[in-house]
Amino acid sequence: MNVLITSAGRRTKLVEYFKNEFKGEGNVIVTDCDNKAPTLYIADKSYVVPRIDNKNYIPTIKEICKKENIDGILSLIDPELSLLSYNRDEFEKLGVKVIVSDYDIVETCFDKMDMFHFLIDNGFKTARTYDSFEEFNKDYKKGDMTLPVFVKPRKGSASLGINKIDDIDILNIVKSKDDNLLIQEFLDGKEYGIDVYVDLISKGIISIYAKEKIKMRAGETDKAISILDDELFKLIEDFISKLGVVGAIDIDVFKVNGEYYISEVNPRFGGGYLLAYEGGEDFAHYINNNLKGIENKRNIGEYKEGLYMFKHDTLIIKEESNLI
Repeated sequence: MNVLITSAGRRTKLVEYFKNEFKGEGNVIVTDCDNKAPTLYIADKSYVVPRIDNKNYIPTIKEICKKENIDGILSLIDPELSLLSYNRDEFEKLGVKVIVSDYDIVETCFDKMDMFHFLIDNGFKTARTYDSFEEFNKDYKKGDMTLPVFVKPRKGSASLGINKIDDIDILNIVKSKDDNLLIQEFLDGKEYGIDVYVDLISKGIISIYAKEKIKMRAGETDKAISILDDELFKLIEDFISKLGVVGAIDIDVFKVNGEYYISEVNPRFGGGYLLAYEGGEDFAHYINNNLKGIENKRNIGEYKEGLYMFKHDTLIIKEESNLI
C-alpha cells in the first residue's frame, strides 16, 4: 500500500506520521518543486517535479504513480487540490485513489466569496464579506459595519496578502488598486482550529478534533490547546454534511459573544493537525483503512482536553552533492 503526498514542502512531522502508519505495508513517497524541501529527505522515496502550473506537472505525477504503484494521492497545498480533483478520472484509471473532495466543492472552499455565500445560504454565522468597496461603504455609513476590517485575496492561503485596516480612506485606496481583494468583517473573539476526517467510503464524519489557537505564525497554528465542546461538534457536523467534503479537512472558527462563526475551510490537512495526531486522531490510519476498502468507525470527542501544542524548529543538514 503506497501513498503519494504532493507539494509536501516542510511538513516533515506529517510525513513521519504517514511513515509510521505505512511502515511494513508500503512506502510514503513525496514530491516538491524545490529540491531543498525538507520532506524530500525523510520520505521513503522522493521526487523533484515541475511547478503545479507547468503543463508537464500532471503527466509527471502520473508517471510517478505508475512507477511507484501508488494507491492513493493527496496534496498539502490549496492550489493543487482543484488540479488533482479535476484530473481524478485520469488517476483512477491508473488505480490511484485521489484523496481530495469533488472539484466544485474544492473551488467553493478556495474562493472566499463563494464560501461566504455558501455559509449564509445554509444558515451559518460567518464574517460579513464584501467584494465591493461601495457596498461596504454603504453599510459603514449606516453604522451596520465598523472598522477595523480585514482585506484579503479572494483566493489564497497561509494568510498571504491579508491586512488589517482601520481607516476608511486607506481601505478605499487599497481596494481600488486590486479588485480581487475582499473586505471582511473583523471578528473579535477566540479562534479555533478544527481538524475533521470524513470517511472516503461511507462519507460519514469519523473524527472531529478542536483546539483553541493561542498563537499564530505565518498563517499556521503555532501554539494551541485541545478543547471539547459538544455545541461546536454539532455545528461542524451540520456544516460538513451540507458541504460534502471528504478526507482530512481544516476549519477555522471564531467564538464571538458566545456564538460560533465559521471563517475559512481548507479541504486538506491543516498546519495544526499535529496536535490532533498526538491527541490520538490518526488520519493517516483512517486513510490507510480506506485505501484497503475498510470503513472507519466513528470516534467523536474521545480525546483528552487540555493538551498543549508548541511548534518548534529543527534542522536537516545535507551537502550539495547529496541534494535530490
